[in-house]
Amino acid sequence: MADFERKLTDLETVVERLERGDLSLEESVRLFEEGMKLSESCKQELEAAEGRIQVLMEQGKGQMKTRDLEVATESDEEGFETEEEE
Repeated sequence: MADFERKLTDLETVVERLERGDLSLEESVRLFEEGMKLSESCKQELEAAEGRIQVLMEQGKGQMKTRDLEVATESDEEGFETEEEE
């Protein structure tokens, strides 16, 4: 997970630099490419983690049940939370 958090921090830095708008076109394109790679890598890690969580969510007599997870927003500093069971 530390690798995911590092990549996410790197992605946030890239976005901040691009949003400032003080870069050359060449540097902006290079940073955009870097950001897209970081974004894809984070997405793959999140999907892998979601798959692991789905497998671990066991219900009843050995039956497996998948549940969607809610991803916390920036205003929610607690991290991830799961939906309540129906």
